Amino acid sequence: MQLAFVLYKYFPFGGLQRDFLRIALECQRRGHAIRVYTPIWEGEVPAGFEVVQVPVKALFNHRRNEKLTAWVEADLARRPVARVIGFNKMPGLDVYYAADGCFEDKAQTLRNPLYRKWGRYKHFADYERAVFAPASKTEILMISEVQQPLFVKHYHTPAQRFHLLPPGIATDRRAPVNAAEIRAELRREFQLADDDLLLVQIGSGFKTKGLDRSLKALAALPREQRQRTRLIVIGQDDPKPFLLQVKALGISDNVQILKGRSDIPRFLLGADLLIHPAYNENTGTVLLEALVAGLPVLVTDVCGYAHYIAEADAGRVLPSPFEQARLNHALADMLADDQRRAFWRRNALAYAETADLYSMPQKAADVILAARP
Repeated sequence: MQLAFVLYKYFPFGGLQRDFLRIALECQRRGHAIRVYTPIWEGEVPAGFEVVQVPVKALFNHRRNEKLTAWVEADLARRPVARVIGFNKMPGLDVYYAADGCFEDKAQTLRNPLYRKWGRYKHFADYERAVFAPASKTEILMISEVQQPLFVKHYHTPAQRFHLLPPGIATDRRAPVNAAEIRAELRREFQLADDDLLLVQIGSGFKTKGLDRSLKALAALPREQRQRTRLIVIGQDDPKPFLLQVKALGISDNVQILKGRSDIPRFLLGADLLIHPAYNENTGTVLLEALVAGLPVLVTDVCGYAHYIAEADAGRVLPSPFEQARLNHALADMLADDQRRAFWRRNALAYAETADLYSMPQKAADVILAARP
């Protein structure tokens, strides 16, 4: 079959983008042709993919989205496909991959009522309704079970259209047999002594991921502990406001902020702790990438995948409502306890051996290929 995938932006280091690529590659592996519509494509194009960079521009994102929808609809009328799979909410989809949470719920609970008078609200509400309304035929690939009740609450979506997927952690994130060598090499590269402590925070969207909280917690460490603790942040975002915060907190010698990169497994093996105090997070793939690498995790409970850390007993999950003092204390406590971190590491690796954390692309492809055109 000819399959069409639609997303608003592709770049190599986004969670949604990596999920799209692995699902599309799985469909291609099964013999199907892949066409991708997107206004922005950064990075290499996989062999055999037809990438259509849609020539749409607008001052506002919602106007750009509307132009993209119209352009894709016109092209599909000329060049039909068997299935249309969207990775952002939009009309006309046979299958939607639910990487984002419920927009309507956020609009009603987190926004001023005046927000719902704006054109931006109407656009995103209409596009979400096109996917989740009872009359829609779109099959929905869910990656966060906590979001499904919110969509049902606002749209009364029939239960049979939801398909809950397992996580899809790439196997290259698992700790290899030479993990100790990789760890030692990375620590030499970043000039870390044997008794230095390395924190990592990984993910694009520094504000949403709670980087400001991590910096405050690092600054609050006891002096001796702080002096031998380094935080390396990796992601695609503007670091300037956070570098200003680093300077104001007096921790410039402790923090490095790096752009997105492809060798994340090295950092997961070389670090002592992953910190991820997100404000909100539909899933949090990096939590499971850390888990299968044997890296203990400190995370807020709002992340959709935080429950895996609790189930594996591979770190600490901070309850809501968030308190900075609780994060500060937990970070200092986890860094001070080498034996406990070793215990969490063993638990994580054991969990990675038995839990289904890897089959998302295969299960997603099953639903896509079975969906009614």
